[in-house]
Amino acid sequence: MNIILIVLAILIGVVVLLALFAPKIYRVSRQIVINIPKPVVFEYIRSLKNQNKWSVWSSMDPGVVNTYTGTDGQVGFISAWEGNKDVGQGEQEIMKVTDGSRIDLELRFIKPFKSTAQVYLSTTEVDATQTQVEWGMQGNSPFPMNLFLLFANMEKAIGKDFEKGLGNLKAILEQEDKA
Repeated sequence: MNIILIVLAILIGVVVLLALFAPKIYRVSRQIVINIPKPVVFEYIRSLKNQNKWSVWSSMDPGVVNTYTGTDGQVGFISAWEGNKDVGQGEQEIMKVTDGSRIDLELRFIKPFKSTAQVYLSTTEVDATQTQVEWGMQGNSPFPMNLFLLFANMEKAIGKDFEKGLGNLKAILEQEDKA
């Protein structure tokens, strides 16, 4: 019995030590070039309601319930959702708009777990007909939850969704431009 207790105490100690030294912050970002002028791209991404058309997570639950508070595209606007187990429940709020170039959001997850992240969408003119869009996120994972960052590659997992979402955004904007 003593051996089992000693082994258990060692395992718990190892887990605690790992969590003490595991990263507590994660960052993810992806970019894409869209063959549309910057003002058009920025006005489209500024609208959080438009995210329902291009975000990967919107397509994971066609029955998701969205609610909105405030004026879309303006500081203080909140886009909230409640969906299935794949999309959970949460909200995002526009915290800052740098007109024509960047929108900063606070993303607040409620279910399946509580978490907050800072998100941004920025536009940079490549030339008169092309715009680079960058979608990024930074979050904190406090002790002991940061232990999961050792096993979950946030850069790879979320990055893949960002890439697909940006690809959807590019397809929508370039298709609308042809219409």
